[in-house]
Amino acid sequence: MDAAPPSVPDVADRYVEDLCSLSPMLATYLGVSGHDSELDDLSPAGIAEGEALVRRTLARLAGAAPQDDRDRVARSLMQERLGLELERYEAGLPFANLNVLTSPAQDLRQVFDLMPNATRDDRDVVRLRLDAVPGAIGGLVETYREGIRRDLVPARRQVVEVAAQCRRWAGLEDGAGFFSGLADAAPDVPGLAAAAAAAEAAYAELARFLVDELGPAAADDDAVGPERYPLEARVFTGAHLDLQQTYQWGWDELARIEDEKAAVARAIVPGGSVADAVAALDADPSRTIHGPDALRGWMQDLSDGAVAGLKGTHFDIPDSISTLRCEIAPPGGNACAYYTGPSEDLSRPGTMWWSLAPGQEDFSTWQEVTTVYHEGVPGHHLQVAQVTLNAANLNRFQRTACFVSGHGEGWALYAERLMDELGYLEDPGHRLGMLDGQALRAARVVVDIGAHLRLRIPPNPFGWRTGEVWTAASMRELLAARTTLEPTWVRDEVNRYLGWPGQAISYKVGERVWLASREDARRRQGVGFDLKAFHAAALDLGPLGLDLLSQELARLG
Repeated sequence: MDAAPPSVPDVADRYVEDLCSLSPMLATYLGVSGHDSELDDLSPAGIAEGEALVRRTLARLAGAAPQDDRDRVARSLMQERLGLELERYEAGLPFANLNVLTSPAQDLRQVFDLMPNATRDDRDVVRLRLDAVPGAIGGLVETYREGIRRDLVPARRQVVEVAAQCRRWAGLEDGAGFFSGLADAAPDVPGLAAAAAAAEAAYAELARFLVDELGPAAADDDAVGPERYPLEARVFTGAHLDLQQTYQWGWDELARIEDEKAAVARAIVPGGSVADAVAALDADPSRTIHGPDALRGWMQDLSDGAVAGLKGTHFDIPDSISTLRCEIAPPGGNACAYYTGPSEDLSRPGTMWWSLAPGQEDFSTWQEVTTVYHEGVPGHHLQVAQVTLNAANLNRFQRTACFVSGHGEGWALYAERLMDELGYLEDPGHRLGMLDGQALRAARVVVDIGAHLRLRIPPNPFGWRTGEVWTAASMRELLAARTTLEPTWVRDEVNRYLGWPGQAISYKVGERVWLASREDARRRQGVGFDLKAFHAAALDLGPLGLDLLSQELARLG
C-alpha cells in the first residue's frame, strides 16, 4: 500500500526541524532550543547539505495536497521561497556570501548576543559554542577558497570592510576583542577565557585571509549586473518587478517626499529651508540625548508608550508580546538599528538593537522617533511577534523560519506612515524625521537599482549629474544631499547596498503594496471598511512575497 502523501504542515514542520539541525545559528536566532552549543558547517559540504534539503523539501511539497485555503497559501509561499533559494544555490552565490551587514562573519559573531547567560549552565553552553568558532571559520575560509577556484567572489570593497570588522572583533584595533568581553563577564566558567582567545585568533586569521587571499581575487566592480540583480530583487521582494519602471518611480517618489519635507521645514522655521529646520532641531537641547545609556532608556520609554497607546485601540496586542526589549548593540558592526524576534516559546523577548558609530555620544531624537516605531510597535515587533504566536493559522515555517523583506520591511515603513496618520508624529520635528526616513528609502530604490544595473542617471527634478553612470561616490553624494544622515551612516549605507543587492529596494516597494492593498480594500468595502480589522486579517496571513500578498489581500472581504 502506498504511503499517504504528507500534509503541507507536516512538510513545513519537517523542513524547520531539518533546517535548524543544519543551521544551529539560525535555530538560536529563531529561538528554537536544542542547538545552542553548536555552530553551522560553513564549508562547501555544509552548503551542499543545505541545497539538498531545499531540493528534498520542494519534492515533498509537490506531493502535498492543500486541505484548505491556509494550506494553499502556505504551499505557495514555501514553493516561491525555496524555489528562489534553489536558484541562488544553482548560481553558486553561497560561495561568495560576504558583505558588511549580514553574512557568515557577522552571523557567527552576533549569535552570541542572543544566547542566555544568566546561569552557570547558560555560560557553559556559551563556552561550548565558543570552542566551535575556529572550526566554523576554518570551514568558511574553505568555502571562499572554493569560490575563488570557481570565480565566484564578492566585490573587493566588501572584503576590505569585513576584514576591518573581523579585526575589531578580534581585538586588533582599539579596545578589547568581543569574545574577551564574554569571558570577562563569566570568570566562573573554566576554559571560557581560553575559548575566547581562540575565537579571537580565528577572527584574526579570517581577517588575514580576506586581505591576503580573497582581496586580490575579489571583483573590482561593485555592481552585480543585470544577470544576478533580478534574482536578488525577487528574493527580497517576492515580486516580478519592472526594474526600469521602478527606478523611475523611485526618482518621482524622492521628489514628492522632498516637497513634503520642505513644507514641514517651513512650519519649523518660517520661510526656512530643510537645512534651516535641521539646524534648529539639532540646536534644541531638549531634542538631544547624551550617552548610550540615556539613548537606551529613551528607546525603551518611547517603545513602551507606543505599546500602551496602540494596545486595544488600533491593534490587539497580546500581553505575552507587549514587552519589547531595547538594547545598544556590541561595537564593531555597521551603524544601524535592527530588530531580532522573540524565541519560539517567547522566553526571549523581541529586541530592538541600536548599533552606534565609533565614539558616538550625542543623539538627536527628532530623527529617530520614527525609527522606534519602525523597529518596534506597530512595526517589526508587532508583525513578527504576532506571527510567532499565531499557531492557529500558520505552520511552523511561516511562524519562525520565513521573513520576506518586501513584506516585513514594507510593513515597518508603512507602520511609520500609519503612526503619522494616527497622530503620533504631530510634532513637526518628529514628522520631518519620518519624512527624512522616507526620503532615504526612496533614494535606496534609485541608487540600488541604478548602481547594480549600471544605469545612467536620468533627467531628474534636482538637475543632478544627468547622464552619468553611478559610482559609490555619487551614491554617497545623493544620500548626503537628500537626507540628514551623518557621514559615517552615509558611508555604511552605501557599503551595505553594494554588498546586499536588492534588499534596499524592498522597503519602499513593499510599502507601496501595503498602501495600494489598503486602498483597494477601502474601495471595495466602502463604509464598512475597518482599518483595525484590515490590519488584523492582513497580519494573520503571515509573511508572503509581495505578489502573493497582493493576491491574498485582494481576497479579503
